[in-house]
Amino acid sequence: MSIMIDFIDETNELSEKELEMIERLLFFAAEKENVEENSELSVTFVTNDRIQEINREYRDKDRPTDVISFAMEELGEGEIPLVGGDMPRVLGDIIISVAKAKEQADEYGHSFIRELGFLAVHGFLHLLGYDHEIEADEKKMFSRQKELLDEFGLQR
Repeated sequence: MSIMIDFIDETNELSEKELEMIERLLFFAAEKENVEENSELSVTFVTNDRIQEINREYRDKDRPTDVISFAMEELGEGEIPLVGGDMPRVLGDIIISVAKAKEQADEYGHSFIRELGFLAVHGFLHLLGYDHEIEADEKKMFSRQKELLDEFGLQR
């Protein structure tokens, strides 16, 4: 599977091993979701302060959150889809709060890497168009997340 993932750890808190695990997990999820070869995405690990700024600026929610995704393929009003050419598919950006991931891992009683993996897959599925605004979509997205994490070997 050859998708391109650009990792940026603004916190400098993650180990090489943790980053490699998230990369393998996202390659695995991309394969299972039949994502085209050479698709691109970025994953940025940030502080609670930084994710709160992003959440406030883009979602009008002035509080830290665990993960935010920006799908490149969601069209704004009046935008026209770009089709064709040999351009790689750019899926978008996933932004994860490392502090929130640690907090939630403690809260849920599982490992930090399990929580990081959960957030990465959650953000990734959003980039692919999954959503959880209504109950039926939520069930579909959350069961897909669990399947991917379990099959990869990152159970709770």
